[in-house]
Amino acid sequence: TKPGMVPPPPGEESQIILLPPGWQSYLSPQGRRYYVNTTTNETTWERPSSSSGIPASPGPHRSSLPPTVNGYHAAGTPAHPPETAHMSVRKSTGDSQNLGSSSPGKKQNKENTITINCVTFPHPDTMPEQQLLKPTEWSYCDYFWADKKDPQGNGTMAGFELLLQKQLKGKQMQKEMSEFIRERIKIEEEYAKNLAKLSQNSLAAQEEGSLGEAWAQVKKSLADEAEVHLKFSAKLHSEVEKPLMNFRENFKKDMKKCEHHITDLRKQLASRHAAVEKARKALTERQRDLEIKTQQLEIKLSNKTEEDIKKARRKSTQAGDDLMRCVDLYNQAQSKWFEEMVTTTLELERLEAERVEMIRQHLCQYTQLRHETDMFNQSTVEPVDQLLRKVDPAKDRELWVREHKTGNIRPVDMEI
Repeated sequence: TKPGMVPPPPGEESQIILLPPGWQSYLSPQGRRYYVNTTTNETTWERPSSSSGIPASPGPHRSSLPPTVNGYHAAGTPAHPPETAHMSVRKSTGDSQNLGSSSPGKKQNKENTITINCVTFPHPDTMPEQQLLKPTEWSYCDYFWADKKDPQGNGTMAGFELLLQKQLKGKQMQKEMSEFIRERIKIEEEYAKNLAKLSQNSLAAQEEGSLGEAWAQVKKSLADEAEVHLKFSAKLHSEVEKPLMNFRENFKKDMKKCEHHITDLRKQLASRHAAVEKARKALTERQRDLEIKTQQLEIKLSNKTEEDIKKARRKSTQAGDDLMRCVDLYNQAQSKWFEEMVTTTLELERLEAERVEMIRQHLCQYTQLRHETDMFNQSTVEPVDQLLRKVDPAKDRELWVREHKTGNIRPVDMEI
């Protein structure tokens, strides 16, 4: 559930259909419609042009958000003009100042909304289901508005903090993958070293003939294979391990800035909410004081003059104005937090997709290098196969006999 969001009023569905490709329309916590470009994450109060895909000509209250930096706006959003939701609060506050009356506007507001950790949400029993920003996707910007109970304690964790934890976990997984590839490289280097050493071994070096040639080629193939594995380990380092390790080196620092930004907005929202509650309490006290003085005057229990009543009424009116001002400031703070949350969660979503794609591509590079290594290894044994097919024991015997023969006269029987 998003804070203060409501579905489009009747008759506006057709306007959503007419938006240019890539634009979505929804309402701010004050009920004011604004537009989001789901490709660039740009937000604007002005309706985008259907022809160019950009906002229509600037109006008097246009408030486009600046580009994002590290997942949040580089500059603040201009203060919003008075909106419909603010006017309804003023009306309720004004009604509550009538002498001897309860506060129907305030009661109605309490029934339609619910405040959780200083964030105002529509009451689930009185408000219809809200329209999702990305109804066809499980998008971050639609499902992380409320707080969640911490499974490791009795406290709560903000939805945005969950998203940040996922980002930092992804960074950690990326680092561990890089370390895994590094261990793989060490195995390859050690294997190549052992192969090269074994190729220099003198065992069976005196084998002769065509078999001796084949055996010498077997030993040479080990040296060739060692070279192949050394090249494989070098490519693993430069094309897989190093990119995984260095991707977004300052990511943690950027996420920390992003977290501080959203946290500051939540603190400001909590401060505004506390001011509203304080102003509401002050208004209640002023109304009660005015009501008591009016009743005392009516039953002649006090010598208070009508001037005292007017003074109490002025204080009550001032308290009502203070409450309206505090509510306006609260709504502006919540709207600012809401807009930053939409933009930042969309940016975190993009960063996560980018991280996954980066890792996928480098793991594909790993498998490609493996295939190439296997192919090169196969090429090192092909000469061995050729020589083994040429091994001829009869020919070897002939050559050996020719070289080492001692004579071809056979012995005969002795004569008497």
